[in-house]
This record gives sequence, structure tokens and C-alpha cells, in this order.
Amino acid sequence: MEKRKENVVLFPFMAQSHIIPFLALAQQIELKGYTITFVNTSLNIKKLKKIFPSKSSIRLLEIPFNAAEHGLPPEAENSDSLPYNLVLRLLEATSSLEQPFRKLLFDLVEKGGGEKPVCVVADFIFEWTAHVTREFGVFHAIFSCTGGFGMACYYSMWLNLPHKHTESLDFVLPDFPEAGKFHVTQLSPALLVAEEGDPFTTFQRKNFPYWSKSDGILFNSIEELDKTGLMYFRRKLGIPVWGVGPILLSEHDRSRTSRKPAISPALCVEWLDKKQPNSVLYISFGFQNTISASQMMQLAKALDSSQTNFIWVVRPPLGYDMNAEFVPQDWLPEGFLQHIEDQEKGLIVDKFAPQMEILSHKSTAAFLSNCGWNSVLESLKNGVPLIGWPMAAEQYYNAKYLVEEAGVCVEVARGTNFEVRQEEIMEKIELVMGDNYKSKEMKRKACEIKEIIKDATRDEESYKGSSVKAMEELFIAALLRKEKTNV
Repeated sequence: MEKRKENVVLFPFMAQSHIIPFLALAQQIELKGYTITFVNTSLNIKKLKKIFPSKSSIRLLEIPFNAAEHGLPPEAENSDSLPYNLVLRLLEATSSLEQPFRKLLFDLVEKGGGEKPVCVVADFIFEWTAHVTREFGVFHAIFSCTGGFGMACYYSMWLNLPHKHTESLDFVLPDFPEAGKFHVTQLSPALLVAEEGDPFTTFQRKNFPYWSKSDGILFNSIEELDKTGLMYFRRKLGIPVWGVGPILLSEHDRSRTSRKPAISPALCVEWLDKKQPNSVLYISFGFQNTISASQMMQLAKALDSSQTNFIWVVRPPLGYDMNAEFVPQDWLPEGFLQHIEDQEKGLIVDKFAPQMEILSHKSTAAFLSNCGWNSVLESLKNGVPLIGWPMAAEQYYNAKYLVEEAGVCVEVARGTNFEVRQEEIMEKIELVMGDNYKSKEMKRKACEIKEIIKDATRDEESYKGSSVKAMEELFIAALLRKEKTNV
């Protein structure tokens, strides 16, 4: 496709869970013929340059950031390897990027021969990018790599702190009553302690209201599936809200941006090929989440006692260095690995697995997940129902949506600071994996959503799906702004 002159600037927060969806968004926009400038801090850009496909025309641009000036380790430019207290410090330090970003935009406009970018798409964490972008008369959009419903609940929780205004364990959101009832177990540790003066509360309550200063917001979601959440933001922010999902990297491209899987896709598929259709449970808690040592032990015992085939991505338990050398058998019941190997029922994968290949295989029946939104989309895109174990941020509300709205999930647990029993885990696994009405209904609904996702992304001369049309609407609005400011 012939490249257009129009340049689109993309600027994600410094975390793999944000950078990866932004890269997927970059690829989609690039296919429409636009030139992409992908902005991030120096170390993140250097890593991307090592793995970026040579045929890509995406321009990688560094923005200066001195971690040490903010009390961070010298090379702390990505949240993935930081403990919680330092992630908060990194979040707070992002405000220091405002002036360098202003200079970057100035250089793009002035040194680029006065050819302004058609649009800046920034992370929802960078609330200050809206007014900087508008200084140059450029259209500004937020990209939230979450779904609308989960983020709407999370957004409302932080702005209203409804659990602080009731003695009850159950409560509703004052500006989002259609979301239904919530329970205190659906609050992340940060929300549980949230109060005036708390640093994370201060950050969130400063950041979220500024979303309305943007010209529009993109969600990694699908209009037909997420009307309730998307309508909340249309009502709350009074700006255009577009569902443009699913925005997903291919397994091949994603593996280039993170660590290589401990098992090759070919070996994984070979193992799955030996299993009956819809007989394997896939277990993974995402890039950054893990469970406690005692929870890991109970999950292993439940899997050992069940008749279910499984692939389990095992990472160090809570409190241990996620990047250190890790021996899974040190955290699993004695004889567990030998037993599942003898029975040929389980595959333990160290830290990272080829997730897309697993979820797209006919033998995979369900996904035990933390309900991070990328994983949810990858699962539903393949018609695979879920067992939810949310642990952080909006994951609790993604799980709520999947259970109550979509009907494709059951929750097995919430959070990591409580004890679980193997009997309870087994009960939920057998419910979803068994031959019963509930499991059949979940599978049927997951397959329906698979077709809805497929339809939303259709891009044909005679028919364009909702996500395709939403992306087109973004650029119509951006180009209109550019024409007006150039007059």
C-alpha cells in the first residue's frame, strides 16, 4: 500500500502490558497507509530496535528519561520488573516527560517541514499529553488497552471510593448503577487502602478527570459486546468513544517484544495434538501476576486429583524475584511433576508459553486466567471460555463482565492474600471442563462471541465491521481537525 504523508504518533506507558497493545495498534494503523512514529524512553526503544522487523516502516523515537532523578534504579524504565512501591514512583515520574514530549512534537512539526502529525494517540496514564498536543493544533486520542466495562468500573471506583461510604460489604457505583452490585472482595489492595493523601489515590484522581480533555478515546474492545462500558464513558466524558478491538499482536510478533517461551510452539502443538478435542485446561496469570506459594500448592493438588489434562505456565510465587532463576518443582507438591508426566496429563511451562497457539488449538477447552484484558480477547477470539482468578486493577471487573454479562466465565478465586482449598478449585474446574449444561452454555456463548469479534473486524468493500468503522471515524475526525488548523 502506498504510504500517506500523514504521521500518527503513538506513546504508551513504560510497561510490556501497554507497549505490546500499542505495537499491535501501530501495525493496524500502518496497514491503513499512515506513517507511524512510536515514542518511548531510551531503554525501551533500544530493546524494540533489536527485535523490530526490518520491513516495518514504523519509526522508533526516544524521549529522554532519567530514572535515578526520581529515586528509581538507573535502568528502571519499564514497570515489569519493579516492586509495587517503585511502580508507583515510576507512574509519578511520568509527569517529567511532559517537557521532552513538547520538544519532540515541536521538532516533528517544525523540522518535519511544518507537516504536523495528523494524530497523537497516547496512553491513558499520560493525561498531560492532551494539552501539550493541542498546543500544536493536533488531534489527541487516548488508547486504553482495556475493555470498556472493566475500565468503567475501575474509573468510577477511584473517583467515588464508594466502599468508603458504607458499612456494608456490598455497594453500587453512584455514577454507574447499571454495572450492578460489587463486593469488597472485588477491590484491589490499592483500592482497599485508598484515601485522601494516599499517593496512588492522588495519582489516579488527578489522572482520570483529565481524560475529558482529549478529543476521543479508543478502547481495545468491540461495540456489540461492550455497549454498557462504552456508553458510561460517552456519558461521563462527553467525547467520542470508539471500540476498535481486538488489537492483538500475533504470537510471532509478541514473542519478539518479550521473553521467548520456555517451550517452542511446535512442541506445544505436538503435545496438544495427542489430546482429545476440548480436553485441555490452559492456566496462565499473565506477564506480571502470580499467586502465593500456598495457593500454588493447592492449585497443583487440585490438578493432580482431577482427571483434566492441562498446560500450566508456572512463575515464582508472590514475594520472589520474577526474573530470578526458577525451579518449578521447588514450589509444587513432592512427586507432582513425576505423577503428571507418568499419566501424560499435564505440561508445566516455566514462566512463558506460546499462548495464542495454545488457545487456538482444538484440544483447548478453557483458560484459567487472571482476566487481564489481552488474555480475555485472545481467549474469546478463539471461542474458549474462562475460569477467572482476578488479581489486580480492573481484572476483577473484567471477570464480573465475563460472568454476569457475557456468561463465558466462572470465578474460582479473587486476589492473592487469602487461602484457597483444592476442593473448591477442583469443583470449578470440573464444572467448566465437564459434560454438563453449564459448560455447554459457556462454550456456546464463547463461540457466539468469537463470531461477533470476527464480524467486527471484517473489512470488505461491501461490508465493514464496527471496529473497522470506529477506526475510520477516528481518522476522519483527526483529518478534519488538521484541515481546520491548516486553513
